Amino acid sequence: MNNLLLEVRQLRKSFGALVATDQVDFDVRVGETHAVIGPNGAGKTTFIKQLSGELRPDAGQVRFGGEDITALAAHRRSRKGLARSFQITSIYREFSALDNVALAVQAHAGHSFRFWRAARDDRALTEPAARILERIGLLERKDVLAANLSHGEQRQLEIAMALATRPRLLLLDEPVAGMGTDESQRMVELLAALKGEKTIVLVEHDMDAVFTLADRISVLVYGRIIATGTPAEIRANPEVRAAYLGEDL
Repeated sequence: MNNLLLEVRQLRKSFGALVATDQVDFDVRVGETHAVIGPNGAGKTTFIKQLSGELRPDAGQVRFGGEDITALAAHRRSRKGLARSFQITSIYREFSALDNVALAVQAHAGHSFRFWRAARDDRALTEPAARILERIGLLERKDVLAANLSHGEQRQLEIAMALATRPRLLLLDEPVAGMGTDESQRMVELLAALKGEKTIVLVEHDMDAVFTLADRISVLVYGRIIATGTPAEIRANPEVRAAYLGEDL
């Protein structure tokens, strides 16, 4: 039985003379957390953008759930179950935490935001939003404006908004970036609680988070994946050590 949810074959993207994604083969199994690591400038964010549909590859194929989605726009991929969090937090800062998640619930249901003021009283939106906030540990902060949440709480809120779309696959771009030790630990615990339930592609610089969370790791260097394996296999790979991890790992 094929348990691959995401299949990427020979993906290529260049910007002039710069080859950002170079014949990348990559796959993600149902229920796994697959991390993508690499040095700055390796092409990780460009790769994620091609998975989410924000960038069109020059060549290659992206298949999701057995369907070729290479030509689909980002919003159509979202409707099929891909949800992305961003390297820079993407929330509605002027709305409360509850409003933000309820908006995501509403968007997933296919409704516009035209009548949002009235929709704030719609329990069909606010009740599932509150349940998601409770799950990620933000229920007590539900009435706080997103702009007034801490950086770590804003990143948690962004995960909550992604979960509100009922994704089959979460694309997480550096979810612990810019966090202190305590906030990073809370985020790692949140993502660990999702393991097995949600399929996750995790792009992250924090190696402690990566090696704690990942079932498999792919190492991207200069647009090429030089190795894919379990955390133990990646730690022991001499090419990965030389290219990225360093002998201290």
